[in-house]
Amino acid sequence: MLINSIVYEDGQRVAQLAPEDISEHLHRPGSFIWVALKDATEEELARMQEEFGLHPLAVEDASHGHQRPKLEEYGDTLFCVIHLLERDGDDIRVGEVDIFVHPSFTLSVRSGSTVDFLGVRERCEREPDMLRQGTGFVFYALLDHVVDGYFPMLDALEGELESIESRIFEKNAARDNIERLYALKRKSMSVRHAVLPMLEFIGKLHGGRVPPVCQNTQEYFRDVNDHLARLAIRLEGIREAISTAIQVNLAMVGIEESEITKKLAAWASIFAASTALAGIWGMNFEFMPELRWRWGYPMALGLIAVVSALLFRRFRRAGWI
Repeated sequence: MLINSIVYEDGQRVAQLAPEDISEHLHRPGSFIWVALKDATEEELARMQEEFGLHPLAVEDASHGHQRPKLEEYGDTLFCVIHLLERDGDDIRVGEVDIFVHPSFTLSVRSGSTVDFLGVRERCEREPDMLRQGTGFVFYALLDHVVDGYFPMLDALEGELESIESRIFEKNAARDNIERLYALKRKSMSVRHAVLPMLEFIGKLHGGRVPPVCQNTQEYFRDVNDHLARLAIRLEGIREAISTAIQVNLAMVGIEESEITKKLAAWASIFAASTALAGIWGMNFEFMPELRWRWGYPMALGLIAVVSALLFRRFRRAGWI
């Protein structure tokens, strides 16, 4: 679906274009076209390929989706894939935006996400001096908008981690904590898969050999690189904290099982002593003086009770009961 298709000249919006009019305004000096698509059909992508002369491999990647974040060069055109992250209840939904950048046009194809870029366009139009730098600044604005959206995701993950950590030492909470920790680990991996590949390719856009379309906006891409580096550091901290919390929870499970084993062993010892005494007098040998003694039965019960009480007291003081 076509969201908008606008031609800009000298940093100012000129006109809204129909797809069939794009080729007429393409390659005009001092102007460029910014087109946004959402959940584009194969027919729409084929039309854009025809109008902008897009490389077939890049169009194929954009059509199929589910790509790893990456940056590729096809002649004068950059093709970039970025993951879009948004909250979906307690989970994280992963969408995708494919961006084609050329000195004469920028084409964004968003799929599987409700994240929009209308605010990006408005921001750029409020800064005509920056928009005058061309499609390189538009590309930066799109990347910056996506990367800024990752920070709330990390804030939510860190808040969830703190909530779990506060319950680690609660009794009978270990199983629930481990389930939540593994769910949190899965969500952190979704963010990690979005951030780290971007951190790898963003360095190509500032310093050293830079694509011509990004030549005048290198310092802006350096700022995006700094944001991604901060995200990567926080992600590493979350990953280590989750691993530590899982280990602590497993240790707590072992401690709880040990406590249960101690209680079972203590009661088993008490009943074993009683059983042993009862077994001695239950052998029914002919010459057992206690069997014919008037106070033999009460004495046997009393001895069993005293031994059991002494064992109970001993285990209670030792903390086993």
